[in-house]
Amino acid sequence: MNFHTRKWIKPEDLNPNGGLFGGSLLKWIDEEAAIYAIVQLENPKVVTKYMSEINFVSSGKLGDIIELGITATSFGSTSITMCCEVRNKITRKSILTIDKIVFVNINDYGEPTPHGKTKIKYIEEQFDDLV
Repeated sequence: MNFHTRKWIKPEDLNPNGGLFGGSLLKWIDEEAAIYAIVQLENPKVVTKYMSEINFVSSGKLGDIIELGITATSFGSTSITMCCEVRNKITRKSILTIDKIVFVNINDYGEPTPHGKTKIKYIEEQFDDLV
């Protein structure tokens, strides 16, 4: 799992119990997964299709820095499937896991469209294309 995004838990991210609000965390995950899908599929038009069971393992608290990790696990003809883990940056303790997040590649009309990708493209390969 590659951890790319970090978030600092601020007062507006807390639930009434003083822990990280799950809705805030899911918003961050959906945004990070969308960016990951856009980069992998090389298309700014992707939509969230599915999220499997969301397993909240522990909570974050005010001032914690958390890391979001997303990795592609498979490619369909019009989709990309990923898994996600969120952990505390300092303690490395897992906060949440999602086994399956699916994004669909769409065209200008909002219809699923083939993307032609079959493997993860790593950042180094993306820079190679620029040379």
